[in-house]
Amino acid sequence: MRDTESAPAGLSDDAVEPVVLSSDVTFDGKVWDIRREVFELDGHEVTREFMDHPGAVAVLLLDDDDRVLVIKQYRHPVRSRDWELPAGLLDIAGESPLLAAQRELAEEVDKVADRWDLLADFMTSPGGSNEVLRVYLARGVSEAPEVFERTEEEAGIEVRWVPLDDLVDAVLARDIQNSILVIAVLAAAAGRARGWSTLGDAEAPMSRHPLERSLR
Repeated sequence: MRDTESAPAGLSDDAVEPVVLSSDVTFDGKVWDIRREVFELDGHEVTREFMDHPGAVAVLLLDDDDRVLVIKQYRHPVRSRDWELPAGLLDIAGESPLLAAQRELAEEVDKVADRWDLLADFMTSPGGSNEVLRVYLARGVSEAPEVFERTEEEAGIEVRWVPLDDLVDAVLARDIQNSILVIAVLAAAAGRARGWSTLGDAEAPMSRHPLERSLR
C-alpha cells in the first residue's frame, strides 16, 4: 500500500505501462472479446482477465431550454428498458471520437448539432474492462437531413426531451441508473453551475484509452 496522505490537493490518475508477459483472447465475442494477460506489477507476476473493448462515445444533447434528449431502450444483461444517452462504439477504423459521436447522434435520434464540447471522459469498469468512454456536450440542435432505419434493440427506442434539473433529481433519487447518463447529467449540472468553464476541446485525443496509447 502506498501512503498518499501527503499528496497535493490536486488529483490525477497515473498511466502505467507494465511489462506484459502474455496477452491472449480467451473468448472471441460478437461485440467484444475477453482477454487474459499476464504482467509484472511491483515485482510480482499477475494474471487478469478482462473485457477487451474498443471504447465508446455518448452525446448529451442540450437545447435552448436546458432540456436533454434521452432515449429508452432494452438492455438484455440487466433485463431493463433504461434511460440513456445516444451512444455507440468506436468500432470503425480511423474514425475520430468526435465523428463517431456525430454519426451516432444522427443514426439513433435523427439529430445534428452545430456546437460540440468535451464534457467527460471516464473508465466504465476499470477492474474488469479497458473501456474508456467519452461524453460530448452538443448544442445548437436541428433535424438530421436523413432518417435512419433502426433494428434490434434500437428499433423500439423511445425519445424524450427532459429538463436537466429533472434528470439530476432522478439520478439523486436513484430512479435512473445507467452509468453513462448518471455521470453525464451530474457533470453537465456541475459544468453549467460553473458557467461551462469545465468543458474541454472536442478534438482532444482520448489519451487514457489503451488503443490510443498503443498508437503513440
